Amino acid sequence: MAKDGDFDWAIPVMRTGYAGRALVYVVVAGISLWSVLHGGQGEGTSSALAQLEGSAWGTPVLLAIFLGMACYAVWRLIDAAWDLECYGTDGEGAVARIGMCVTGVIHLGIGIGALLIVFTASGGGGESSISKAVGMVLEWPGGRWILLAAGLATLGAGAYYVKKAYKRDYRQHLRGNHFTRNWDPALRAGVAAQGFVVAVIGVLIIYAAWTYSPDRAGGLGSVFSWLSGQPYGQALVLALCAGLLCFALFCAVNAVFRIVPRASDPDIPTLAARIKARAEAN
Repeated sequence: MAKDGDFDWAIPVMRTGYAGRALVYVVVAGISLWSVLHGGQGEGTSSALAQLEGSAWGTPVLLAIFLGMACYAVWRLIDAAWDLECYGTDGEGAVARIGMCVTGVIHLGIGIGALLIVFTASGGGGESSISKAVGMVLEWPGGRWILLAAGLATLGAGAYYVKKAYKRDYRQHLRGNHFTRNWDPALRAGVAAQGFVVAVIGVLIIYAAWTYSPDRAGGLGSVFSWLSGQPYGQALVLALCAGLLCFALFCAVNAVFRIVPRASDPDIPTLAARIKARAEAN
């Protein structure tokens, strides 16, 4: 087992990764919010990033997103392999570490999509690529059951985010200070919003598998489309955009204040400890 301090070099990689993730959600939620307020629709990740093409800051932002997503993928793999955040090797810990690898690969895909926009004027297929992948898997022997399992796993990941927001488990990984304490409600809202998005994507995958309809599956763009068709749909889409901006804040806060137990000073007080101490003092 690695000793504390052996992975100090991984901290800048982690911080760059979370900063890149924050930038992605600022772009996607910001463009979607602007679009909805001007009579349009919420944008998926690929389509939102594609809109940066040709703008004055488009190329630098897309390259920054690629760098951040690459760093985030590396960080997730390192974190999972050496258990830098002490999730353990029991059932729940193993699931969490497998989930890190999956999210790392997904975010690397987002980064590669941003890079493709810069050099080929293509985001790699946008949301339709998800439908194509689902259609391909449905043609495999047992493909329907593979997709059902993938959808259930995605739904479970969304539920995990919602649980983390409800119980405020994320506080155990953040440095306790004036900023994190005062902005905790926004951080909680951001984690809950991300959980909602991931859960709906899981439901869409399950539905696509169950009905043999690949076009029913999708990412964030499909979540926005589904919400807009509900009663008070525009208000719901606006609320989700606000929630994703809060999640961007959550990622930015992690970039600055995240604590990594096996690469940080063990005496750094966490946000959870600070709030508990304050509650006991009152």
